[in-house]
Amino acid sequence: MDLLHDLNPQALRIADMLRARGEKVAAADGATGGLIAATLLTVPGALDFFVGGGVVYSFRARDLLFGLPRDAYAGMRGATEDYALLQARAIRDNFDADWGLAESGSVGGSTHPSGAPAGRSVAALAGPGGEHVRVLDTASEDRIGNMGAFTRNALALLEDALLQP
Repeated sequence: MDLLHDLNPQALRIADMLRARGEKVAAADGATGGLIAATLLTVPGALDFFVGGGVVYSFRARDLLFGLPRDAYAGMRGATEDYALLQARAIRDNFDADWGLAESGSVGGSTHPSGAPAGRSVAALAGPGGEHVRVLDTASEDRIGNMGAFTRNALALLEDALLQP
């Protein structure tokens, strides 16, 4: 897969930084469909820095992965900053990781349940360096292209946070 080959150098940099810090990350893939985790797993020995995660593509998956009561999401909509941050915190805590990386978005090709426009992605990160959010709007209906762009956005958020002292 060309995308994974393209993202592998970034995954290697992220792995090196996490290993040097003695930290681990867990990932909640939303509209990225598992590509965040898949990218991190291109690094040999990924267990050193990646504890796991899952694809949050339904309410059932969300409930199982995060273990939060439904009312924790009261007033929230998918593909928003507060929603993605809640998921970043929950994946970090449930997987006993230092960092939680979550992505929530609308890849296009169908109507998003919350009404988010196609091409909208929110990546959120919660960890020792604080909480960070990065919003991407491609304004595109290209589902596959958006999945790649959303993955790049989320990994860039993680890499940039790890570069901070």
